[in-house]
Amino acid sequence: MLRRQVADATHTPGAAVDNRRMSRTFDAVLWDFGGVILSSPFEAFNRYEAEAGLPHDFIRRVNAVNPDHNAWARMERAEIDMARFAELFEAEARALGGELSGHKVLELISGEVRPEMVEALRRVRQRYRIACITNNMPAGHGPSMTRSAETAAQVTEIMALFEHVVESSKLNMRKPDPRIYRHACDLLGVAPERCVYLDDLGINLKPARAMGMATIKVQSAAQALAELEALLELPLR
Repeated sequence: MLRRQVADATHTPGAAVDNRRMSRTFDAVLWDFGGVILSSPFEAFNRYEAEAGLPHDFIRRVNAVNPDHNAWARMERAEIDMARFAELFEAEARALGGELSGHKVLELISGEVRPEMVEALRRVRQRYRIACITNNMPAGHGPSMTRSAETAAQVTEIMALFEHVVESSKLNMRKPDPRIYRHACDLLGVAPERCVYLDDLGINLKPARAMGMATIKVQSAAQALAELEALLELPLR
């Protein structure tokens, strides 16, 4: 396995990348799935909110209340089933003044595959250890919770590129619990400070960064790939 020693680059404003200029040696790249390899479900959430006459990002607001023990968190740890999730989530939404279908929200979770991210994943795996850390639910088809068998087959091919897929719903722990990042590192046999981690949520990047990982907040595929190319000094497109 080739290990590359690089210097941290200057990155775009607001990006959650360790931008201290120091020599870094990386052995592994860890990836979130939804919002990174797949497009973000927040776009679908926003469309549903508009249809329901609710404020923009209302669903995210619901999920921000009691974030470790609300319906979303419990579902991602596989502590409740879909029916119970819908019941609890709808009650949480009503408490904030909105009416939503919990089942509809679950249908909107899985995004579309970003081909450029898959190509980058293929290139990275030629030189680095790779794993996926995903908060998911026991719903839909497979780790990405897709709603169709066709998309599930496509996602299965992508998942096969990873050495390990760490799923919250199978481990009963979820990001941002530091244990799930440590578990991924242990599976790969790498130290956290020799890892790069990509996620679309800042709250999930914070513990990874505290463990010593270089982090990239994925706001778009182009932005994330530019930052990863700078860290690895490896063309990914």
